[in-house]
Amino acid sequence: MAIYAVGDIQGCYEPLRRLLDKVRFDPARDRLWSVGDLVNRGPQSLATLRFLKSLGPAFTGVLGNHDLHYLALACGAFTTSKKNTLGELLAAPDGGELFEWIRALPLAYKEITQAFGSEKKVLLVHAGLAPGWTFREAQLAAREVEAVLRGPDYAYYLRGMYGDQPDRWDDSLTGLDRLRVITNVLTRIRFCSPDGQLDFKVKEGLDKAPAGMQPWYEFTAIKPNRLLLFGHWAALDGHTGIVNVQGLDTGCVWGRCLSLLRLDSGERIAVDCRGAAA
Repeated sequence: MAIYAVGDIQGCYEPLRRLLDKVRFDPARDRLWSVGDLVNRGPQSLATLRFLKSLGPAFTGVLGNHDLHYLALACGAFTTSKKNTLGELLAAPDGGELFEWIRALPLAYKEITQAFGSEKKVLLVHAGLAPGWTFREAQLAAREVEAVLRGPDYAYYLRGMYGDQPDRWDDSLTGLDRLRVITNVLTRIRFCSPDGQLDFKVKEGLDKAPAGMQPWYEFTAIKPNRLLLFGHWAALDGHTGIVNVQGLDTGCVWGRCLSLLRLDSGERIAVDCRGAAA
């Protein structure tokens, strides 16, 4: 059995199938983990979700910001825009089933497994952690959002999740402000300051860091027996310089490549995504 973690798919179904064929992925034997952004921007969001759902227990994924945006569109909490490529998915006859399936996905997922040659606690998030958050704190924060998203008031949350304020985590926050910051940390963070202020404007690489800010993972002390997997930041091309913090978004939707990380060995496998560009 092998566990493979995949970067941001974003509706690029054909490269995903080529990548899984390349490693001879077998859902009866292997598992596929996703760091989120399953849909949007790419050409085949519907086919992507249908396939991942069909994998059953062989698939584990966390929600990304584009997945949450799809949920908001699907329930009418947000109106569509020209930037969306979700029309086919929103109109699908099995759209209700897919909506409920993706609504049940977590924002953070942890499992103990073999990774990079030894047993580790592995945490999946889409974007990152707030400065000082432990794996447990990230999971507890994620559960707060998951409880609302899976409950009867999910549309209220989805309407209120948009926005950049408050722009730092504070445990005293309540209501939608608290849920919004948790969501922004787990699904949108790239740069932040040592005191926890978040920046959501800069999407480029490390040479474009806002004044006084650094990549979020510079403020996250992770023990050797832990591994953090994330996506979202295509400009990094997967490189953080930290062995136990592994980026997986390698820009498939921008025409670069889609990547898998085989956990037990640490091997990376990729396929070219030219032709899948947004």
